[in-house]
Amino acid sequence: MTLFDPPTPPLPSGARARVRMTVAYHGRGYHGFAANPGVTTVGAVLAQGLERVLGHPVELACAGRTDAGVHARGQVVSFDARSDGLDLAGLVRAVNSLCGPSIAVRDAVVTGADFDARHSASGRLYRYAVRNAEVPDPFDATTAWHVPEPLDLAVLRLSCDPLIGEHDFASFCRRPKACAGVEPPSLVRRVRDARWEDGGAGVLLFWIEANAFCHQMVRSIVGTMVEIGKGQRRAGGRSAARPGATSTAGTAGTMAAVIRARDRRHAGNLAPPHGLCLWEVRYPN
Repeated sequence: MTLFDPPTPPLPSGARARVRMTVAYHGRGYHGFAANPGVTTVGAVLAQGLERVLGHPVELACAGRTDAGVHARGQVVSFDARSDGLDLAGLVRAVNSLCGPSIAVRDAVVTGADFDARHSASGRLYRYAVRNAEVPDPFDATTAWHVPEPLDLAVLRLSCDPLIGEHDFASFCRRPKACAGVEPPSLVRRVRDARWEDGGAGVLLFWIEANAFCHQMVRSIVGTMVEIGKGQRRAGGRSAARPGATSTAGTAGTMAAVIRARDRRHAGNLAPPHGLCLWEVRYPN
């Protein structure tokens, strides 16, 4: 499969089926999910594989347009296919043979014609992995951020509390470019859950679920939290009196102050993309 395959014939009119797929991928080497001329993206490679097997073009909708280097375990896509002779099991096998091992279709089902992977979703769950040990581990070097300085897990957990609920997350997002006469998009999101857990063997895991996410929101939040966990932040300021000396006192206030500022300059640096994974997409029952 190459970017120079001959074009497939158009999808003819007639009976069609809306297909929903769950897709996993390792984001290293891809310039994000969405198709982008001149670079290799997950969506473009997946669409090419589907078109080669189905024999007609597909237009993919995805639940989350992940950035370059970000992974997914539970990305969801939807598209229309000819229903006559549609063999989903065979389609999955063939696409995985073409796109694997960095891209893998986990399952595929025919769903209602009104289903859209993005617009039908009610929530997204992301996981961020941090390797918190003095020595890096080569076996998770592409899926976890190595932070050698000690992080206070209790402090990290307290920093989650202010995130819960509906807030304007402008402090954690790249603000959209202003266009004359156009109302800027809202950066208000509803976070349903945010928590840190000890994943064992020196790995800390951050889980966050929301109805939707702003661009780079999770990575900005993690970058800020890691600064708090190192003791580099305190309520009302960016620098602690003594870096490395963490305290649970004022931790929630520190994160709350960043949220209230609604200014990207008040948040921490972006966590690297390779620790982030789109874990699951929620849909109404």
